[in-house]
Amino acid sequence: MILEESVVELQTPSGVMNTHVSKPVAAGCRPGIVLFSEIYQRTGPIRRMAAMLAGQGFVVLVPEIFHELEPAGSVLAYDAAGTERGNRHKVGKTVAAYDADARACLDYLQTRDDVDGRLFSAGVCIGGHLAYRCALDPRVQAAACFYATDLHKGSLGLGGDDSLARMPDICGELLMVWGRQDPHVPDEGRALIQARLRETNRRYTWHEFNAAHAFLRDEGPRYDPALALLSYRMMIELFLQV
Repeated sequence: MILEESVVELQTPSGVMNTHVSKPVAAGCRPGIVLFSEIYQRTGPIRRMAAMLAGQGFVVLVPEIFHELEPAGSVLAYDAAGTERGNRHKVGKTVAAYDADARACLDYLQTRDDVDGRLFSAGVCIGGHLAYRCALDPRVQAAACFYATDLHKGSLGLGGDDSLARMPDICGELLMVWGRQDPHVPDEGRALIQARLRETNRRYTWHEFNAAHAFLRDEGPRYDPALALLSYRMMIELFLQV
């Protein structure tokens, strides 16, 4: 399948946000996915993840999650300086701004002639948490959340992270995927999240792999190609069956 990419500027309460669209060139009306990145924004691995999903027949929108804090098009490096900068941005942006960005993405996808009305969210690391929060919007029919950081701690952004408290607002189905060797979401953190899912009677599938944090990232020593392939299959099957 031949793909095309484009950049779309969306207006948000905190400024213009660049978003990157990956989609099949062939005509057709397809489901839309908001794909949220790691703290490094739209890196090579995130571009390739978007292309992989687009190649399965989706219109994929990747927002620049720190658009208020970095120049348009900025990508942070996978090094100590980039990690420190991304983590500083993560807690320096308000939760309300994250939510407003997600709404802007969903609103935009609804306006596209090539999106059939089915809307999904997905993400890795902070993006897993943002995909979860995106699913607080009832328009999201399913969300794939990979090693969602800070969800168990309630420490995303400024202004109060109420993600677990608002879990009953999620109407769609959740795919929650974790690495047991991930220090960012330890055993007790995963147990807290799963207990809350059961308590609120959400529709969800839960997977824990023997994997490190960022095992989907196809750069660096933590990448696990076999588990990445399995994870992609689970995500695509979820989005096609709801």
